[in-house]
Amino acid sequence: MFELLPNLRLTASIAALTIAAAAGPVLAQDDGSTRGVVEGPAPDAGIVVTAARTELPPSALPLTIDVLGGEAFEDQVLVSGSVVDAVSARFPAFSPTREKLSGAGESLRGRSVLFAINSVPQSTPIRDGSRDGYTIDPFFIDRVEVIYGSNALQGIGATGGVVNQVTIGAPAEDGVSGRALLMGTAQDGFDGEALGGKIASYVGYRAGDFDATFGAAFERRGAFLDGDGNRIGVDGTQGEIQDSDSWSVFGRLGYQLSDTARVELVANRFELEGNNNYVLVNGNRALGLPATSVRGTTPGDPPTNRAELFSLSFSEGDLAGGVLNLQAFYSKTLDVFGGGRFATFQDLSIDPTGKLFDQSANRSRKIGGKASYERALPGLEDLVLTVGVDALFDRTAQSLTQTGRDWVPQSDFRSLAPFAQGNLALFDGLLRLAGGARFENVQLKVPDFTTLASYGAQQVSGGTPSFDRVLWNGGVIVEPLTGVRAYGSYAEGYTIADVGRILRAVDKPGVDVDNFLALEPVISNNREAGIEVKQGPLEASASYYWSKSDLGSLLVENADGIFDVARQPIAIEGLELSLATQTPVPGLVLSTAYSHIVGRTDEDADGLVDEDLDGANISPDRVNVAADYRRGPLSARVAGRFYLSRTFNNQPARDDFSGYALIDALVGYETSIGELSLAVNNLLDEQYITYNSDTVRTTDNARFFAGRGRTFVLAWQKEF
Repeated sequence: MFELLPNLRLTASIAALTIAAAAGPVLAQDDGSTRGVVEGPAPDAGIVVTAARTELPPSALPLTIDVLGGEAFEDQVLVSGSVVDAVSARFPAFSPTREKLSGAGESLRGRSVLFAINSVPQSTPIRDGSRDGYTIDPFFIDRVEVIYGSNALQGIGATGGVVNQVTIGAPAEDGVSGRALLMGTAQDGFDGEALGGKIASYVGYRAGDFDATFGAAFERRGAFLDGDGNRIGVDGTQGEIQDSDSWSVFGRLGYQLSDTARVELVANRFELEGNNNYVLVNGNRALGLPATSVRGTTPGDPPTNRAELFSLSFSEGDLAGGVLNLQAFYSKTLDVFGGGRFATFQDLSIDPTGKLFDQSANRSRKIGGKASYERALPGLEDLVLTVGVDALFDRTAQSLTQTGRDWVPQSDFRSLAPFAQGNLALFDGLLRLAGGARFENVQLKVPDFTTLASYGAQQVSGGTPSFDRVLWNGGVIVEPLTGVRAYGSYAEGYTIADVGRILRAVDKPGVDVDNFLALEPVISNNREAGIEVKQGPLEASASYYWSKSDLGSLLVENADGIFDVARQPIAIEGLELSLATQTPVPGLVLSTAYSHIVGRTDEDADGLVDEDLDGANISPDRVNVAADYRRGPLSARVAGRFYLSRTFNNQPARDDFSGYALIDALVGYETSIGELSLAVNNLLDEQYITYNSDTVRTTDNARFFAGRGRTFVLAWQKEF
């Protein structure tokens, strides 16, 4: 444990006691729409969080859960532009985003996030392309469920938590219904090249037991400008959001087999492609000048992100007194990265000049299924049991598209995981005990392959490394008063280090994949204690967590600026606080939230976990404050995000983070022809360097990116 642990524990204890003495129930308000719930420290007891794999309400689970849905979600997406930016803006434990297409280094509680759509994982465990947050247009999302901390609820990848995007549901009534959106985006000065726009709509139809929903969305984004009015540098390698087009189509077919049984098919295709209108101009860190862009064409194919998803599900709400859920899915992604004449790509047998241009692409295909059954134990109705099994088959390869070379060979990942959970209510719900286990049986199949010439063209013997592991979880919930809940829990999650990065970087002869230590899984645990109070006009929560992995996975930059994976122990701990209150002014809610996190590793292999994790692997502390007003046809929100400065004890001073503050605002008015909204991101036009640019690769002037300046979004949306 770290030397500041006693202080953190004391702080958490004082905060929890103060909150318990002063506050009351969560304001998980209902916005009056049929499309979901509004953000709050914990969802309302009547809400089922599907990512939790149970029909029990969140209050019965020893977890920290947030839900962002309904009008709150729609408003935040208008301000932020994407699901990942919306989640990052609302919840302080989520790191600042890079404001680029790549989410490498973005984390929840200092660890990796598993993004899912209707519980279908969007990650690519063999070769992480870090594009998980851009696989569906937010217009087709009803709500986002955030489960904090290491867990294995959805299988591989949730060492920091789960962000589950639940798509729009079936029409509530017979007939035709739907929603339409028109949106325009501009920055200060209304420069033409910075203009953008979006058009989206879906139409639903219900006739008795049958329902169908179909929709499409298209968005064009212009160049981004910083707070000084300069173009922001384009990331021509990892990919950009600015100067891009995205389109998405969505469909849902459903049939109600009986009062309790339903079958439905969901399909989604999303593509975001850069327009290649700009090239990067390096910045100057010594002079504090961020990288910019000028008109030009980047060589090679534009960076692209394409995702396709098909999911078939069946649910029966009354099968032998229990609930049965079945799901089968197919998912395919293509991630095209920008190119360059990197030393890693050079092969003198192809280009003797040493100026070979190439670029890479990830291709991944996932097939899987989920099954679960839950019911109260006959004769002991206070004990709810859940059993199930998950299966995932992932095939991924990374190739160099200009020359047709394999960088990461086509590899297969297979996971089979039966699980069982129990939840026992004692003393009329005063005390609950929850716990269970998940047995993960994982196998990776890698063929024989040859590394690139820059690694010495090493002949690597393939293999089928595997592991079996029981992942445990357990917790206790105490609810002494209505609206007062305290809990403690332990949960294990797992992932595998980015296998592709490890395999492609083999630079020594005689490597046999079966005996390659670096392929061992990352097993992380999460211990957490928290309290939530929901009474009267106040709601509050406090949680303290600490997690550890003996064989962690860190991103470490090589000489080319390409990140490799290092295996080191990791320890993380943190404190989260939130408070919200309905004021005497009708419709006005004030809220604040705080996240403090510390992460350490053993970088020098001396057996002591005492070096700070760097900015590529840990987020800064943060304070959020907000005022929300919703009354009659008028709605408004003003929110501030204060990213606090951070230093790293084993890094040069240039890696320190100086911190910055961003203010966002939105006002909406419901009219007879629809809702008109004006949103402003970075209201004060703050000039700042993004967290990742400020703390990672701090000698690279090409990666010195400023954040986006004041941005206006004018939108019209209508439900019909």
